[in-house]
Amino acid sequence: MPSLITGGVERGTVDMAAAISTAGWKAVVASEGGPMVREIARTGGVHVTLPLASKNPFVMRRNVDRLEQLIRDLGVDIVHARSRAPAWSAKAAAERTGAHFVTTFHGTYTLGMYGLKRLYNSVMASGERVIAISYFISEHIQRMYGVAPDRIRVIHRGIDMAIFDPNRVSQERIIALAQKWRLPDGYKVIMLPGRLTRWKGQSVLIEALAILGRHDIRCLLVGSDQGRSGYRKELTDLIAARDMTDVVHIVDECNDMPAAYMLTDVAISASTDPEAFGRVVVEAQAMGRPVIVSDHGAPRETVIPNQTGWLVEPGDPHALAQALEHFLSLSEAERSTMAQAAQAFVNREFTREAMCAATLNVYREVLG
Repeated sequence: MPSLITGGVERGTVDMAAAISTAGWKAVVASEGGPMVREIARTGGVHVTLPLASKNPFVMRRNVDRLEQLIRDLGVDIVHARSRAPAWSAKAAAERTGAHFVTTFHGTYTLGMYGLKRLYNSVMASGERVIAISYFISEHIQRMYGVAPDRIRVIHRGIDMAIFDPNRVSQERIIALAQKWRLPDGYKVIMLPGRLTRWKGQSVLIEALAILGRHDIRCLLVGSDQGRSGYRKELTDLIAARDMTDVVHIVDECNDMPAAYMLTDVAISASTDPEAFGRVVVEAQAMGRPVIVSDHGAPRETVIPNQTGWLVEPGDPHALAQALEHFLSLSEAERSTMAQAAQAFVNREFTREAMCAATLNVYREVLG
């Protein structure tokens, strides 16, 4: 993989390193490094620093030699690639050494023009087994890259239920975050977690709240703009134009999401493009929070409509406003029932343990 800085792919890599070590095997992670390297060491795994984030063809070619040597020196049986640039080097090294090659297809990836991007992406569909993080991605792989269904294994991403557990979030953490965000008491809180980028649908939610017309609620847009200052200003201007400045607040990235979910009454995923998985949808439900989600992509797999949340037409603020109005009309007993259903659903389908066990089974498959 490219690096071990932050993100869902990186977290999944650390989780798998721990599972591999627990199973009595040896986990070797090759990347350019980053803060999460120490977590690999804590799992009993080994990290090897290589320039795998580079897309320079000459560096990628040199990486083939480096990975080949690593595979031979450490007796690696399975090479598992999780990102495109390092996957090209890893595939060639696996072919040279006879190691098994497995990939995880994490997104739809852009296709670009003239088929060049499709060719670049295709390496992620070339494993002996291709792990898809949702049935939506599985269908995409079959349709766009012609992969036979018997080579694909759908393994949903899993979350750490010890972290996303309402009973483990102290009142002190919740209060500290409420004070930081200056949330008044007695208001229902709506949260849309996700980086500030147009396809995440923050503007759709703002328009929906304007249609709703209520000022006795608060809405938090939680996520970094990652340098997209122009889009952030667009959102700020839209909030002001819709007279929602007292309702909608843009806050920076949060380093205590479990506490943020506990502050929230309902979580929103208003993405206008289909999500490959949509981690926040599962996290929110694990914390006992219902979700309102765009009705496309993987969230169709991660929400039970009208039991753990609601699916709404993508990009339609009127549909989103209607779903919000319905949520706000629920009784405490109805919300409690949804919370219990959501937690049970995640515990049954989307745990870290289930993800790791299914991935180990894929490794066993290729080893025969």
